[in-house]
Amino acid sequence: MRQVLLQGARILDPMNNVDLIGELLIREGKVAAIGKNLSSDLKQETEVISLEGLVLCPGLIDMHVHLREPGQTAKETIKTGTQAAARGGITSIVCMPNTNPPLDNPSSVAFVEEHCRQEATVNVFIAGAISKDLDGKEMAPIGGLKNAGVVAITDDGHCIQNNDLMRRSVEYAQLFGLLVMDHCQDYSATSDGVMHGGYWSTHLGLRGWPSLGEEIVVARNILLAKRIGARLYCQHVSSGESINMIRMAKKEGITIYAETCPHYFILTDSAIAGSDIYWGKDGNDYFMPFSDEVKSLPKPRWSRYNTFFKMNPPLPSASHREAILEGLADGTIDVIASDHAPHCWHEKEVEFDLAPFGIIGLETELALSLTGLYHKKILSLSDLIKKFTVNPAKLLGIKKGSLSIGSDADITVFDPEKEWFYNPNDGASKSKNSPFAGWPLKGKAIATWVKGELKWSDRNLK
Repeated sequence: MRQVLLQGARILDPMNNVDLIGELLIREGKVAAIGKNLSSDLKQETEVISLEGLVLCPGLIDMHVHLREPGQTAKETIKTGTQAAARGGITSIVCMPNTNPPLDNPSSVAFVEEHCRQEATVNVFIAGAISKDLDGKEMAPIGGLKNAGVVAITDDGHCIQNNDLMRRSVEYAQLFGLLVMDHCQDYSATSDGVMHGGYWSTHLGLRGWPSLGEEIVVARNILLAKRIGARLYCQHVSSGESINMIRMAKKEGITIYAETCPHYFILTDSAIAGSDIYWGKDGNDYFMPFSDEVKSLPKPRWSRYNTFFKMNPPLPSASHREAILEGLADGTIDVIASDHAPHCWHEKEVEFDLAPFGIIGLETELALSLTGLYHKKILSLSDLIKKFTVNPAKLLGIKKGSLSIGSDADITVFDPEKEWFYNPNDGASKSKNSPFAGWPLKGKAIATWVKGELKWSDRNLK
């Protein structure tokens, strides 16, 4: 019986209120024991790994990932995307259905499941489509998708504009206990916008995308959740007014939930103007968590109209970003996810108007969250980990997100103080479209275990 003892780390398990410096025993892929001085009771041969000075927590979950397979494997594959997840400290992901063909029927779901069994480095859960062909006209076979194993439904990358179809889909999903995840975008309001509508869009001469386009659909989802009693989840929230509405709805007991991504609480729309890093009100405090050596280095600069800053929804204004930080701090925003959206280099190397929306994020989301939330004292380490573990697991209804005895030994180990510079060329993803290339980060994933197997580490662990 194979055993591994992880020793000396600070063990954090928010679901079970565990916070101690101790040891964790893995036996046959499961968490067998947590405590202090476990080594004194071991009666069989055990591999011992020292993790002193590091943090050990339940394996992180990313609820919003585009693996691009089938149909777009020049951008990413199940193999490369899950390898990138492991390097970022992520042990479970939910892949989106906007593939080619889309995951709108049981056979396409079965195709992805089979390829994941053969090639995935981490756990892959599947989100099915709400509508056939993701075109918002006809409901997908939600019951069949549930039987095929999906954990949620979404038309991510698209938003159902027909409110009656959305209502019926939500009612049907409720019968099967499926979470409905919605990409909140009113097409008539956003029109052909390419960046947040405001000062910088006017200054740069780019078509503005008003935040109203998100807020209208968030309001719709709140009403649906209230009337039907169903669970609705708003993906990649980027508007302060959306957050205010969700906050008020939660106080009423409405089952509405929200996700945001690191680029929305790190960046603002000023980045597209090629400005210095603008972090916080004084424009310089991004560097405050770092050592004097890092602070003294030249600030990263960007060229104007850099398409790596083009995403859907677009980067927010400074005031919206402040509201996002408040929503993270007070619990209005439940989940942090990457919205990992790989694109080929040639697709992004075009005029800003013509470039596709989206960036990669699996390998940076933990580091950016530690840098921008934990070290800025916006979230405690435990509260930050909850948004990657407890909350996603509960919303999806999956047996992940904890270190409970007998649970799968999905484990993330990270160094919250490690200072490093991100280079997407060193990563596992096939695509390199990250706006954070060259950024100094504070906090880094060190190792990931999935079902007791060490899948990745950045050092020799012994």
